[in-house]
Amino acid sequence: MSDGPLIVQSDRTVLLEVAHADAEAARHELAIFAELERAPEHIHTYRITRLGLWNARAAGHTAEDMLETLDRWSRFPVPPSVSVDLRETVNRYGRLVIERDGEGTLILRSNDPAVLTQVANNKRIQPLLIGHPTPDTFVVDAWARGQIKQELLKIGWPAEDLAGYTPGTPHDIELAEDGWQIRPYQQDAVDAFSKDGSGVVVLPCGAGKTIVGAGAMAATKTTTLILVTNTVSARQWRDELLKRTSLTPEEIGEYSGQAKEVKPVTIATYQILTAKRKGEYAHLALLDALDWGLIVYDEVHLLPAPVFKLTADLQARRRIGLTATLVREDGREGDVFSLIGPKRFDAPWKQIEAQGFISPAVCYEVRVDLPPSDRLEYAAATDDERYRLAASAPAKIDAVKELIAKHPDEQILVIGQYLDQLDTLADALDAPQITGATPVDEREELYRQFREGEIQLLVVSKVANFSIDLPEASVAIQVSGSFGSRQEEAQRLGRLLRPKQSGHTASFYTLVARDTIDQDYAQNRQRFLAEQGYSYTIMDADALDAA
Repeated sequence: MSDGPLIVQSDRTVLLEVAHADAEAARHELAIFAELERAPEHIHTYRITRLGLWNARAAGHTAEDMLETLDRWSRFPVPPSVSVDLRETVNRYGRLVIERDGEGTLILRSNDPAVLTQVANNKRIQPLLIGHPTPDTFVVDAWARGQIKQELLKIGWPAEDLAGYTPGTPHDIELAEDGWQIRPYQQDAVDAFSKDGSGVVVLPCGAGKTIVGAGAMAATKTTTLILVTNTVSARQWRDELLKRTSLTPEEIGEYSGQAKEVKPVTIATYQILTAKRKGEYAHLALLDALDWGLIVYDEVHLLPAPVFKLTADLQARRRIGLTATLVREDGREGDVFSLIGPKRFDAPWKQIEAQGFISPAVCYEVRVDLPPSDRLEYAAATDDERYRLAASAPAKIDAVKELIAKHPDEQILVIGQYLDQLDTLADALDAPQITGATPVDEREELYRQFREGEIQLLVVSKVANFSIDLPEASVAIQVSGSFGSRQEEAQRLGRLLRPKQSGHTASFYTLVARDTIDQDYAQNRQRFLAEQGYSYTIMDADALDAA
């Protein structure tokens, strides 16, 4: 029996003692295959899930590696049932293989006849199989490569996809390393992707995921379709590719609501792909407009549900997903695993911070009180109305003003969910505001003014959650959010993590109405960042003016 920081329990949960001297080392190894569930002050709870184990296995970690982590850091012996279940779950990955035979036909193969028979008799898989040429293979319908992977994962038999990729139309792309160098972890991420040709790279906001995308393009040297969240993001990708690669303006096209250019490197928005006309997707032709050799999914954790269906048709293309967190509030992490690919590379936020590539940050939860009249309204409200009432508490306005006063020389973002709340804040603070209704050109001009220090305060809606490059922002004040969204919390902190010429440590404040559902959602929102090693200091709004 050791004095380790972990306690492994027979229900597949793992408790981490936060104050233990070895907690950080154990956390980083545990997070490879276990998911954080709860993160109060002293004991964090992780759960060992099937998808977590299969992601780790796809990234090259064996069952023995994972059990060695548990054995090394556990205070008590690992329950035998956990060891057996972990080993058997991990060993399910790769028992089924999707590959091509000598004639290029797509086949599903297994050396385990019982497993092959079981999956072939599944009602949802059976229609996808169109032949049984040998005892250990079935022929897969050519169009069904993506769908069969989804269905196999659902029944607990994830297939290893070794069927290869179409090379696409060759297009020379080089990294233009003039005056800069790709960082070691970025190169490791590119190498991990290049080895298998599909998968997800997880890096902190501000750690240069776009550079990893550019590196993947330089490694594959082929026509590339880049899918992004919005037009502002598309233009930032274009600017970064022009700066960091050999690509010229004539080689990069934008395909969005505002432009319809198809070029060897085309940047399209998710919105345009999901746009419908007369009930049909109006822009599907883009997926076959060129013989794409690489698809880049930016912010893959935000991939709209309809795009999963489109992605199922792109299985012959190399695919890389870029994200700061694989957390999806709709629970479709399994579809990301099946259709984009397993997690190929993951760098802990605090590790990148320690290397000096992202800014250090401190997180605060600032609690405000609802006045008696609002408490009565809150008590009488329906469940749907309660969060809005709590999140829009008037006391948050004074708290925002006091927090801004604490940071007189810093670049500050005030971020919220509700447009009427943001209108009130923008008026009260006499600050410019950016929402989804703000024209793209106006947004870009306000972002430019903020980047260059012409304005120090911006009030922004969820449009600023992702893919916005504001390197000198050092303070974010979150007044409301998308309920208990962990990935949104991570994205909002991420707005602050680019290293700053000013040298300021980033400060991330979340305003929470005490004794309401706002407080409950805040605890859930903080889970992912707690997994990355961030802790929240709880403050009372009444004490701000004295702080």
